[in-house]
Order: sequence, then structure tokens, then C-alpha cells
Amino acid sequence: MASGGLQLLGFVLAFIGWIGIIISAALPQWKMSSYAGDNIVTAQAIYEGLWMSCVMQSTGQMQCKVYDSLLKLEGTLQATRALMVAGILLGLIGIFVAVTGMKCMKCMEDDEVKKMRMAVFGGVIFLVAGFAVLVATSWYGHRVARDFYNPFTPVNTRFEFGQALFIGWAAASLTILGGAFLCCSCPRRETSYPPTRAYPKSAPSAGKDYV
Repeated sequence: MASGGLQLLGFVLAFIGWIGIIISAALPQWKMSSYAGDNIVTAQAIYEGLWMSCVMQSTGQMQCKVYDSLLKLEGTLQATRALMVAGILLGLIGIFVAVTGMKCMKCMEDDEVKKMRMAVFGGVIFLVAGFAVLVATSWYGHRVARDFYNPFTPVNTRFEFGQALFIGWAAASLTILGGAFLCCSCPRRETSYPPTRAYPKSAPSAGKDYV
């Protein structure tokens, strides 16, 4: 029962993390215009994401534009896109695999060993998906921080971390934690000793009295 509860907790955490990965990849606020400086016009805020860039006016109206060409994008942005998409697809596969191995499901009830292995394999897939997203978000965040502290970057073109980046970090952490719980939910094998062989008792020999 304890392993079943840990298994369910791991699946719920990984599933929430996977939803967060999708939200993070879809949001355009991966980086936002910085207001650090004296001559910054705050009438509009500029956001850039993986798929589009947006401008929000002081009135609250937002206008977004999808990136025109894939070939014109930076290599870092293309790699971040690929890692995020890979994380989403791996998470989807991990959901199906982990559900098959869940103790509360009736799939593969005849073979408990294979059922537990499926749950552990689903946890491993979640771990790979979480680390892929963690690498993508950390790499993107490192580039934003590097450009921000670069003295040759104009003050009015500096960006800071956006909300989508923090969501991505949190989602990756939940996915990794959930995958780890799924991997640890497999109960340890108890050491079994071979049964002692019962030897037949020898019948007492009928003694003869010699005179």
C-alpha cells in the first residue's frame, strides 16, 4: 500500500509538471524588457517567447507576431524549441507507460513484475523529459543573463527573465520529482531462502531378540 501511494503521488506530480511544461512552451513571456536604467520608456512592454514576440501597451492591449522564418532564428532558440518539444512528447509517452504500470489500473494484472517495471520505466521517461526541459530553460536563462550583463548591450534592448521561464523551471522540477517517486515505488525484493527439504523419517526397524 505504501508503494502504491508513492506511485500515485509521483504520477500526479509528473502529470502536473507536464502540464506546466506545455504552458511554459506556449507562453510568450520567456523574456521581458528590462526597466533598469534612467532613459527607459515604460509606455510599452516587450515580451519574447519561443514562437512569437509581443508588445503590450500601457492600455493593456497586447499585439503579438509569430516569428516569420525558422532559418532566421538563433541557434539557441532553435535548440530550446527542440528540447521543449522533446520534453512534451516524452512526457506524453511517460504518461501512457506509467498509467499501464499503476497498481490502481487493471492492465497487466497477471504479471505483477512486468507491471512494476512499466511504472519504473514511465518514471525514467519522466526523468528524461524533466531534465530536457531543465536544460532548455537554464540554457535560455543563461543567455538572457549574459546579454543583460554584457556592457556592449544597449540599455533599451536589455531583457529580464519572464514568467514562462519560472514556470518552466517549476514544471521541470515537478516532473523530475514525480519521475523519481515512480522509480522508487518499486518494492524491494525480499531475500527468499530455498525451502528446507523434508527428509522421510526412517521407520524403526523391528528388533529381534537373540537367545
